[in-house]
Amino acid sequence: MRKRKTPSLAVALVPIFAMIIFLFVGIFMFEADPHVPLLLSAVVATVVAVYLGYTWREIEKGIIDAVTLSMQALLILMIIGTIIGTWIAGGIVPTMIYYGLDVLSPAYFLPAAAIICSIVAIASGNAWTAAGTIGIAIMGVGAGLGMNMAMVAGAVISDCYFGDKISPLSETTNMSPGITGVELFDHIRYMLLTTIPALIISVAIYFFIGQANKGKGAGIEEVTALQQQLSEMFVISPWLLIVPIVVLGLIAAKTPALPGLVIGSILGAIVAVTVQEVPVGEIFSVMVYGFEMETANEVLNNLLNNGGTEAMMYTISLVMIAMSFGGILEVSRVLETLVTSLLKLARSTGSLIATTVATCLTANIVACDQYLSILLPGRMYVKAYRKRGLHAKNLSRTLEDAGTMTSPLVPWNTCGAFMAATLGVSTFQYAPYAFLCLISPMMALLYGFTGFKIEKLSAEEIARLEAEEREKEERDEGEVEKVSEAF
Repeated sequence: MRKRKTPSLAVALVPIFAMIIFLFVGIFMFEADPHVPLLLSAVVATVVAVYLGYTWREIEKGIIDAVTLSMQALLILMIIGTIIGTWIAGGIVPTMIYYGLDVLSPAYFLPAAAIICSIVAIASGNAWTAAGTIGIAIMGVGAGLGMNMAMVAGAVISDCYFGDKISPLSETTNMSPGITGVELFDHIRYMLLTTIPALIISVAIYFFIGQANKGKGAGIEEVTALQQQLSEMFVISPWLLIVPIVVLGLIAAKTPALPGLVIGSILGAIVAVTVQEVPVGEIFSVMVYGFEMETANEVLNNLLNNGGTEAMMYTISLVMIAMSFGGILEVSRVLETLVTSLLKLARSTGSLIATTVATCLTANIVACDQYLSILLPGRMYVKAYRKRGLHAKNLSRTLEDAGTMTSPLVPWNTCGAFMAATLGVSTFQYAPYAFLCLISPMMALLYGFTGFKIEKLSAEEIARLEAEEREKEERDEGEVEKVSEAF
């Protein structure tokens, strides 16, 4: 058996610096897509793993395990592509845009969009579901009103993740307390202490931006013309809104996201055939290649020519390459070395929480996945929080403030790639306007360094937790001995 080396910090930083250099040169100097720079980073990570004593079979298993972790996300991404296509062909998205133009105006569009997305995401428990349904419609309304699309995407993403973050139906909301040993609703209540102030601040910013831009949107004549064109091209009816309501109802009723979204795509196809009289054969094409229609209105073309699984392949390939890179780093223990080194910087409550925030952000950038940004620091820092006499709720809250909320800000992260593909705005463009995602980790740092709403453990609780840990270690040792005796 080959002897494996534990990577030193210097060795662990080699693939990280390589990634930074490759991405900088590729994206900023040559304006290339991030795929090849990340692939080259994976090659460097493989060389480092081989140097540390890992075989190709072990490295390949790490890659496959990491890609498998993102498989559900990739399947959802493909189904969202079919939903966008069939919901446009079925007149569902045009109907939402048509009525949205009636009730929303540039002056309060951004805060209204933020609140709507929050509600839908809380009900569905999934930021991706909210963005792939109501988010698409809001983007269409924003385009019709002449809004800055990066601002609109920022508002949609911020508050989709707010809803995802505090919904008891959300996977990340269940994962964070599950890793740290906190009761679910205690975790949610504790998160509200940082999340509600961040939400109020972000909605206020959206309101002031809207007031500053209320005279810069489309005029009433342009909006009316857009509505008229939509009504000429599609059957517009409030009855079509039943489809998204059914889908959101299924998700809220704890139907898994994938079958719920598949049902939404099928319903969209049925509506397209029966209401809009689209030929059945054309629907198959729409689901693969997206909806296509050319008009004299450029805004309308941008709204309607969208969707299909083919349009998602750019993002799917990016996620697979990024996850491969992250998988190599995890199997070679490079990520573990980085996290352990960061932990050495934590000398106070504030610096420990800052280290947790930095680790979550690093995992989102390097491991390229939201779940890993919660799992890695969640596993690594539980004992550190206990040693400082801090309740595990502080860790579970920080994991969400920094891990969940910063994931859509990284272009090659599964979340950032999904949002850019779904909403049609690049991550670099919308990130400055995703205020809630930017403010949440700042709130975690503020609370950590001021000590505000930081719950401490009592001496009795510390003693109980340590006793439980000793018992667990003794049980584990006993099981190992039994196995050894059996052989």
